[in-house]
Amino acid sequence: MFDKHTKSIEWGGRTLTLETGQIARQADGAVMVTYGDTKVLCTAVFAKQQKPGVDFFPLTVNYQEKTFAAGKIPGGFFKREGRPSEKETLTSRLIDRPIRPLFVPGFRNETQVVTTVLSHDMENDPDMVAMIGASAALTISGAPFLGPIGGARVGMINGEFVLNPTMDQMEESELDLVVAGTQEGVLMVESEAQELSEETMLGAVTFGHEAFQPVIDLIISLAEVAAKEPYDMPEADPAIESTKARLVELADAGLREAYAITTKQDRVAAVSEVKAAALEKIAEEELDVELAGKLFKGLESDIVRGNILKTGSRIDGRTTTQVRPISSEIGVIGRTHGSALFTRGETQALVVTTLGTGQDEQIIDALAGEYREHFMLHYNFPPYSVGEAGRMGSPGRREIGHGKLAWRAIHPMLPSKEDFPYTVRVVSEITESNGSSSMATVCGTSLALMDAGVPLKKSCAGIAMGLIKEDDGVAVLSDILGDEDHLGDMDFKVAGTEDGITSLQMDIKITSITKDIMETALGQARDGRLHILNEMSKAITSGREEVSSFAPRIVTLTIPREKIRDVIGTGGKVIREICETTGAKVDIEDDGTIKIAAVDEDAGDAAYNWIKGIVAEPEPGVIYKGKVVKVVDFGAFVNFMGNRDGLVHISELAQGRTAQVTDVCNEGDEVWVKCLGVDDRGKVRLSMKVVNQETGEEIEGAASEDRGGDSDRGGDRGPRKPRRKKADADA
Repeated sequence: MFDKHTKSIEWGGRTLTLETGQIARQADGAVMVTYGDTKVLCTAVFAKQQKPGVDFFPLTVNYQEKTFAAGKIPGGFFKREGRPSEKETLTSRLIDRPIRPLFVPGFRNETQVVTTVLSHDMENDPDMVAMIGASAALTISGAPFLGPIGGARVGMINGEFVLNPTMDQMEESELDLVVAGTQEGVLMVESEAQELSEETMLGAVTFGHEAFQPVIDLIISLAEVAAKEPYDMPEADPAIESTKARLVELADAGLREAYAITTKQDRVAAVSEVKAAALEKIAEEELDVELAGKLFKGLESDIVRGNILKTGSRIDGRTTTQVRPISSEIGVIGRTHGSALFTRGETQALVVTTLGTGQDEQIIDALAGEYREHFMLHYNFPPYSVGEAGRMGSPGRREIGHGKLAWRAIHPMLPSKEDFPYTVRVVSEITESNGSSSMATVCGTSLALMDAGVPLKKSCAGIAMGLIKEDDGVAVLSDILGDEDHLGDMDFKVAGTEDGITSLQMDIKITSITKDIMETALGQARDGRLHILNEMSKAITSGREEVSSFAPRIVTLTIPREKIRDVIGTGGKVIREICETTGAKVDIEDDGTIKIAAVDEDAGDAAYNWIKGIVAEPEPGVIYKGKVVKVVDFGAFVNFMGNRDGLVHISELAQGRTAQVTDVCNEGDEVWVKCLGVDDRGKVRLSMKVVNQETGEEIEGAASEDRGGDSDRGGDRGPRKPRRKKADADA
């Protein structure tokens, strides 16, 4: 019934297995990938005919996690998986980026890759398993895919590279790097690092590339027994060459003049005029206008790339290593907790930092378990940033991906939660874009965090590198423009401090690049990054000493765990009263750590003192100010510390003999008392007669009788507070 094929290897200390022929047989390619006990079903389907008018490659990659894979039921009302999580979106992008450039040029048929996590062993991250499965499914599908690709995760523990570290090992790793590519070279890199050097990062990429070669061989061995017949690409349109030649005659000179204009908007307008005039002439000559429109982009690419390789001069007149002018400003928005405006050429990011409390942390219900995130970075790219009118909606894959890249760059530089107990949210609004807005976000975020008083370990900056690679030459470009990104062969983003790299992302639009090109790009990126950091230092070099007056002040204290219930109270009554009365926010953790947050300093102090009063223990010999809460025949009960009451025996009320308690004090009176001691049952003995009731100072030479027996006896009767009303009625 099934034509099942299975291939396995030992890889990274675990068994990697590829199976096909049993599940999802109607898909063009379907592979079940097992690594450890993590299983991912990967399918690939492509349309056999191209839709009319499509001038791009309609590839869609969907990575999806099923909660049953971890033995969980989805939360929420509907109890089923909903919109993709951030992890699913980022992994979909992670798979898309290395496979997209490997389809045969000219292939425009709709293609979809779906990877579904069916089992998660809580050790092996499914993202790499899904990438390998997607490559295998495409390789056997018959699609014109020039793969296969392999992928691997690289960690670094105790100075040694580790292949596919487990999730537990990642907690102690200095590096989280994902690399993908072919047998010939690397196609994609994504990483977060703890200020590692360029040499170390290059070594990690090389290590990963060599490590996944057995995976590529495994996919090839599966394809040899299970691959379908390859798709026959349609023959090239014979009119292409003639139309292209005519287009060159009509538009070449005008395009060269247009691309000599350094201002983006003027350049775009000039290019549009040249294109419109050329297509009008093409139409008059009854040539294929639609075909000419598709070929126009290629003509632009040839001109821009050729100029750079021949002259070393770029669209805006810069050299290949030159960074555009930079402006850094902080405190640009008044009432925010921290803000910055970072401008690099025609790319600009307005970045705002908001400080919150533990109640503002993001709760993430991940497949591997629920956790809280206290640092959030949200990136927005409105259409006006590129001079366009467009649809505004929820963030797409690009916005989520760019925000995460900036998050990875900044995250290693953040102080620990213990040192800075705030929840931090950063929002980057891209107000202009012509080049890498994600790297502008890194720079702006670093500035805005320091403006907010966040004690960053070091300032962090980012730069985007590009590549022009032809048979007759190679050029690596620093701080690329938007056109250089679209028309170039590489988008290589490097972020970090003056001492090392914190994040690296690389996407290649050609089949691969060499180690030498990567080494050149990393060295050039370091020079550019140091230049940008120097420019940023003109605005601010470290976090402000204090947070904004509009931000909450957070005070942390630790109480014994057995006292937590006293602070919370029955049904949360006490903690609710503290918050409502003082206006402060109070977060209590299971280990007894309490964080009190309030914009008003007095409110924070009031909540702090309230809680200290609840949990504090009376100290013998210490004088307290209290309030008489009940008068009885043998003495007075005084509330002197939070909810703690103690007994002032009648003999301790005043010097000499006291006939009646009410001769000295009454309910509601504020009095000074000295703690005489606490018995083994927690009953507190107090004295008023040894304290000057006017000044609160101890009276020299005054002696306390400290009638332990009477105090104990009174202590036995006094705490019957729930029966107080009944006792009063009986009296």
